[in-house]
Amino acid sequence: MLDLRRLTGQELRLSEKLVEFNWGFLLLLALIASIGFAMLYSVADGSFTPWALRQAARFAAGACIMIVVAMIDLRLWMRLAYPLYGMSLALLIAVEIMGFTGMGAQRWLDLGIIQLQPSEIMKVTLVLVLARYFHGLTLDEVSRIRNLLIPLALVGAPVALVVLQPDLGTAILLVAAGAIIFFSAGLRWRYFIFAGAGVLAAIPVIWSRLHDYQRNRVFTFLDPESDPLGTGYHILQSKIALGSGGIFGKGFMEGTQSQLNFLPEKHTDFIFTMLGEELGLVGGLALLTLYFIVLMFSFNVALQCRNQFGRLLAIGISMMFFFYVFINTAMVMGLLPVVGVPLPLVSYGGTSMLSLMFAFGLLMSVYIHRNLEISRGPSAFW
Repeated sequence: MLDLRRLTGQELRLSEKLVEFNWGFLLLLALIASIGFAMLYSVADGSFTPWALRQAARFAAGACIMIVVAMIDLRLWMRLAYPLYGMSLALLIAVEIMGFTGMGAQRWLDLGIIQLQPSEIMKVTLVLVLARYFHGLTLDEVSRIRNLLIPLALVGAPVALVVLQPDLGTAILLVAAGAIIFFSAGLRWRYFIFAGAGVLAAIPVIWSRLHDYQRNRVFTFLDPESDPLGTGYHILQSKIALGSGGIFGKGFMEGTQSQLNFLPEKHTDFIFTMLGEELGLVGGLALLTLYFIVLMFSFNVALQCRNQFGRLLAIGISMMFFFYVFINTAMVMGLLPVVGVPLPLVSYGGTSMLSLMFAFGLLMSVYIHRNLEISRGPSAFW
């Protein structure tokens, strides 16, 4: 029997949403996170503290957030897009005023109970607000100059604040996420060509304004052997660890570079290196395969969605996830300069874990409401 609610886009009951929720997708995320728990257990020399147990608790909390977010009507998330973006922007401003410095950058807010990194939240809310904005435009309206001023400001404001922290890696991710939404909304190619030409022309100015450590990262990327005990230490140790892992690895908790503390930041940015040393090429490819399945499911959600808001939101979340994986894995292999981008669901980190699970909750809301038809224009907001 045909379900008329699915055909007409009427609101589903909570029980129906729970049935529609893709529990297999949550299980897939739990499998990836479990690999992270195992690596954090190995980092701590066979102890669940201080990282593995805390990370598991964060994933459990994130799974609850994901389910709750998925149960909320997609139209409500569209109404909340601007307020959530405004809240994230206010938190970024608060970082400039009262944020504390860690690892050479002022990126965190101490809220007493938790330490929050607002830039991680902004990555999700920026995708949300751009999807909301472009939902109200027709394909012809997207490429009109006057209609691009607001979304450019929506991208530019958080990018400027993040650059001030300074966090160039996150700023690049925000720009990339914005560009993907612009492209998916139907912005004409010539604008991207002009933007690319502008960036190339501005490279000398950008280079002159980089901090010394940021320039050193570029020099190190080009020639890491020039300073093997200084700026090149991180990437050289990472390459040694990955290469020594071979095909099948040295065995769980048997890595020499990681267990003897030659490998820096092994519980955060360089956790993929540790996995490659202990579990080898096979272990690394297994994790990347799981990531690929997540990505394909996310793109499939976008293809199935019947409304523009949900389609753009799913594409934005999918590409944000891809950028996380690509930049982190390419960085530890020496294919990109070293930047502070965590490996999704695997690297230790509270804000990144919870914000990513919130994003997946939005993705699942799109999946549950994929047949929902949402009208365009101002009335859709209210």
